[in-house]
Amino acid sequence: MNSANLMKIRLASVLGRLAVGLLVVGPAALSLVPPALAQSHGGVAQATDALRGITTLRADFVQRSEATGQQVSGVLSLKRGGKIRFQYQRGYPVLIVSDGHALSIIDSEVNHTQRWPIGNSPLGALLNPAKDVSQYGTLLPALDSRTVNIRVEDRAHPEYGVMILSFAHKPAAPGGLELEGWQTLDAQNRRTTIRLSGHDYSVALGDDLFRYVDSRARPHK
Repeated sequence: MNSANLMKIRLASVLGRLAVGLLVVGPAALSLVPPALAQSHGGVAQATDALRGITTLRADFVQRSEATGQQVSGVLSLKRGGKIRFQYQRGYPVLIVSDGHALSIIDSEVNHTQRWPIGNSPLGALLNPAKDVSQYGTLLPALDSRTVNIRVEDRAHPEYGVMILSFAHKPAAPGGLELEGWQTLDAQNRRTTIRLSGHDYSVALGDDLFRYVDSRARPHK
């Protein structure tokens, strides 16, 4: 198998092709309900405030691809201004990082990198400071009154996929809601999910953590 095909398989596992997602299980499980059944707009505004209220966040995550059944874990770092880093478990050759301008997906096993402007990336709902979630989000009915589920999609760009964010009411979290995770569905309806735990909002995160320099681009001395 050549490196290009191996990269496609890897990206299908990591992103569900066009989506990175967070596993939501247990009482906060997401109910995938058509937007026509959505409730009021108030929860969307509250969720938007909660996302905008995050200055920094570090949390553990577990990610599962429904298409392949593969499950991996790691540490998520998030910083206001469109910066994010998925540091996967030791031995898993993928790194996902955004410097606030572009999202990079690096697969060291096949020596390949893909980049998107953050506004066009699968994580645009979280990363793009110019994207108002309230303009793209729809409140979904939840099985648990403590949970707020928001379906986010850009109807003008269906190729970006669908993201369903799940929050839990928590007074100590920014905006009174804590992001527990999300699910994503790509254009082929493949689902990727991850669950967050161990949230830390007080951690200091330097900008260097969110920078990726492609060593292949460096001139040889």
